[in-house]
Amino acid sequence: MAISRAQLVKELEPGLNALFGLEYKRYENQHAEIYTTESSDRAFEEEVMLSGFANAQVKVEGSGVSFDDAQETYTARYTHDTIALAFAITEEAIEDNLYDRIASRYTKALARSMSNAKQVKAVTPLNNGLSSVATFKSGDGVSLFSTNHTTVSGTAVKNTLTTQADLNETSLEQALIDISAMTDERGLRVAARGVKMIIPSANQFNAERLMKSQGRTGTADNDINAVASMGMIPQGYRVNNFLTDTDSWYIITDVPNGMKLFQR
Repeated sequence: MAISRAQLVKELEPGLNALFGLEYKRYENQHAEIYTTESSDRAFEEEVMLSGFANAQVKVEGSGVSFDDAQETYTARYTHDTIALAFAITEEAIEDNLYDRIASRYTKALARSMSNAKQVKAVTPLNNGLSSVATFKSGDGVSLFSTNHTTVSGTAVKNTLTTQADLNETSLEQALIDISAMTDERGLRVAARGVKMIIPSANQFNAERLMKSQGRTGTADNDINAVASMGMIPQGYRVNNFLTDTDSWYIITDVPNGMKLFQR
């Protein structure tokens, strides 16, 4: 349906002082703080998880060496979506408008809508990371944030707290401890560390105190802030205004091939 003079009655009459409601500053490129962005020219992209070898064993003198097998584990597929929106304006609405180049004004509004859609879509995996909805499962078939990611070795690994907790000193330290204890598919230790925290705007004041106070927060003890003094999250925190859970928080690690966004 086209925008007609019926939707623009006041713009056909003299006497208006201002037109407003379409020009706002916008939050842009907040997805870049979460994802490594790659380009694509295909209908979808696939990545295969590989399993290496288990811990090497002591060989008794004169005995044969043990053999181990490497293999593929699971395949993750990125299926691209097309995001689109358009508008139509009648010729009469354009010709009779007294105040502005109407098509230009709504083109800017359309750009804002497209930009917003990109940011909303980018945080969908985080907003739905604890959900069991099939759309948001990771490559191994469970939700993104799970304590039961299966491995070739048969043990389960986790990338969330065993018991979900709001952001505080205890939960933050436990998350960093868990990250340092990460293992690969065969149970070998991974030298992982947290590098950046992503939070909703409602959590920014809490994060500021936790990350930058010289002493511990919420206590009268004269103890140092261990997270800050040890430089445990070197890139600090970033606010994402499109996260829907007001007390959520996420730590990005330096493990390669982590969160990716493909732009076709």
